[in-house]
Amino acid sequence: MRWAESTMAQLAAADLPARIGLVPVGATEQHGPHLPTDTDTRIALALCAAVEHRRPAETIVLPPITVGSSLGHGTAFPGTLSLFPEELSRILVRYAEWSAFSGLTRLLFVNGHMGNATPLASATDVLRFRRPDLRSSWIDWWCADELVAALVGADGQDIHANRAETSVVLHLNPELVDTEAMLAADDPDRTGGLAFRYTAESLSTNGVTGAPSQATPELGHQIFNLIVDVIDCRVAVALVESAPVLRSADIPRPTWI
Repeated sequence: MRWAESTMAQLAAADLPARIGLVPVGATEQHGPHLPTDTDTRIALALCAAVEHRRPAETIVLPPITVGSSLGHGTAFPGTLSLFPEELSRILVRYAEWSAFSGLTRLLFVNGHMGNATPLASATDVLRFRRPDLRSSWIDWWCADELVAALVGADGQDIHANRAETSVVLHLNPELVDTEAMLAADDPDRTGGLAFRYTAESLSTNGVTGAPSQATPELGHQIFNLIVDVIDCRVAVALVESAPVLRSADIPRPTWI
């Protein structure tokens, strides 16, 4: 079920308190010379849709967040739009708060971009403290489990538009990949041994980190299905999970000025 495609009556009849909300958290940013700027959003949304296809009565896909925290991509490579981390964190909290007004109180954010991980940690930390009635967590697709992480990081740990990400887009939307540019886009991971952090223009010649020339749709299909399996398992747990230690509802909560 898609939130954005549903009428008020359909949402009212959907028993939202019984569902897990899947929120695709993407980005709009340069992805080397061969991938579209909405790559991260596209992957996150496709993952959510695949899980929803498996569990149509137990999940609902919320509208994607299409601009993430992409400060690490700098300004030298055109195509990037970015929020600051604290801005994205506030948006994530608002998603949870507003979805709760319609009855949806459990959210799993499906993250398509590394730069979103810190805002997601911050937002879910705020939610668990200030809104214990709402439950939230997130999954970073590139490290969904050990096998996915090994496949994704085979050509460098600081991945971007690399073999794995390019393969996933070749699987999902091959028509959007500039295959000629892809074959000449390899650029190594230069982050090893560095003491400081740098933006993309100081780490890459073309916005790529990794070896997209090695990408195949078959590898993309394998990685995508592995990630869907992980998210699906997380949803299965979330549907029946309760807090390990149940406390009284009258725990005092501080009021912040």
